[in-house]
Amino acid sequence: MKHRCLVHRIGPPTLALAAGALFPLGFAPFEYVLVAPLALGLLFVLWLSAGYLRAALLGFCFGVGLFSVGVSWVYVSLHQFGGMPPLLAALLVFGFVLIMSVYPAAAGLLQAVGRHRPAAQRMLLLMPACWILCEWLRGFAFSGFPWLYLGYGMIDTPLALLAPFGGVLAGSWLAAIGGAALVLLVTGPGTDRLAALGAVCAGVLLILALGRPGGVTPIGQPIRVTVIQNNVPLDQKWSPDAIGSIAGGYLAASRNSPAADLLIWPEAALPLYLDEIHDGYLMQLRHWPADFLLGVLERRRIGDKIILYNSALGLGESDALYRKQQLVPFGEYLPLRGLFGWVLNYLQIPMSDFTAWPDKQLPMALAGQKVAVSICYEDAFPAVVRQSLPAATVLVNLSEDAWFGDSLAPHQRLQMARMRALESGRPLVRASNNGLSALISADGQVLKSAPQFRQRILHGVIVPMTGETPFVRYGSLPVLGFALLVVVLGSFPWVRRLR
Repeated sequence: MKHRCLVHRIGPPTLALAAGALFPLGFAPFEYVLVAPLALGLLFVLWLSAGYLRAALLGFCFGVGLFSVGVSWVYVSLHQFGGMPPLLAALLVFGFVLIMSVYPAAAGLLQAVGRHRPAAQRMLLLMPACWILCEWLRGFAFSGFPWLYLGYGMIDTPLALLAPFGGVLAGSWLAAIGGAALVLLVTGPGTDRLAALGAVCAGVLLILALGRPGGVTPIGQPIRVTVIQNNVPLDQKWSPDAIGSIAGGYLAASRNSPAADLLIWPEAALPLYLDEIHDGYLMQLRHWPADFLLGVLERRRIGDKIILYNSALGLGESDALYRKQQLVPFGEYLPLRGLFGWVLNYLQIPMSDFTAWPDKQLPMALAGQKVAVSICYEDAFPAVVRQSLPAATVLVNLSEDAWFGDSLAPHQRLQMARMRALESGRPLVRASNNGLSALISADGQVLKSAPQFRQRILHGVIVPMTGETPFVRYGSLPVLGFALLVVVLGSFPWVRRLR
């Protein structure tokens, strides 16, 4: 067959590497929706004729291509804004890519256990199940890195309707099945093509049957929200000489903004610790006609040690604090300090030794609503956002995306924020220093957004919501449980002997 001749000429590892490099084109800012599922479908075809180690190698090659392109922004953060020498930054990024590529390799190894199964069963059932289990593991193990889940690329397709039921992983699963089915329709024999067509029809029927979930309804009146995006350059933000102008700039922009119920400033908006902010300054915010939510830095002395927190301060009827729980490795804390302590000698990242807050935190009472806060890439973790639900009626994410420069990361992060809104059935406000700030509706649609690298006052109206989506109630457990069942039934020869 022609596709086998192509594989033979190019070589399966090279083809897997190329497919992985194409995979990120299915995500923001490119959003070529079919590319990611088809790239994964091509990997599935390569796995069909591979044994254990060969399948793991092909998955690893796919991962190298995927993460080399998809998270190339890590180099921008380390070198351009972290001050790390180019060669060292490149080596660290390469090491990170290799580590992340272990997860697609694990998926390849796992699906090879069921190599006794027919090709259509493996591609349409077993391989997609193995893929989403390893996606979940990547977002959980070793502090987690839940970037570029296949489901995120489906946010503007009918597959997004699965998010309130099973979260982003449900979208990943059906997209993987769809990509495998499309590849089988082109490359498979007659019986496999019929199975692929049946899988596509089943997916369509599932989406039509599910429709939109009930249990989530508006609560109270819509609230007016204003986000101050002041686009403060990083090289000025942490300069002691710029503190006055930065603090005055936020006040001036807030005064010039339309009337609002809630005013939001981004992550670490003021380059000061909370105990260094003048009481008179905070008093102005407390007496404002609107409630305030702003990113702050905290420090606490515990014995002889100073503990730092990346926090958010809510100023409403009473003051409230949220402290970040999911920290960025190497950016906000140093994992395995004994092994990687030398990295701090090369990084020029202010406030890069935070402590994660260990306890569950309640939503803040602001603008007459219950506001759940996340900071920076916490909104990439469904479980972190879900902790505050169903109590919260509005979600807010405070970010500092200047560390990513003009890279893929801010666009990918906005796509993930939209998924969190859709999963939870809550509006989400994203406040970033340099964009992309956004107001997102409870169905994941961007109502308004502010462009990157521009000073903007983003103002709009959001509708608070209450109730529970199935995902809020059960999380990813039903999807993971079913995927695990598929892997068990498809992997072991004893299941076949019982038939």
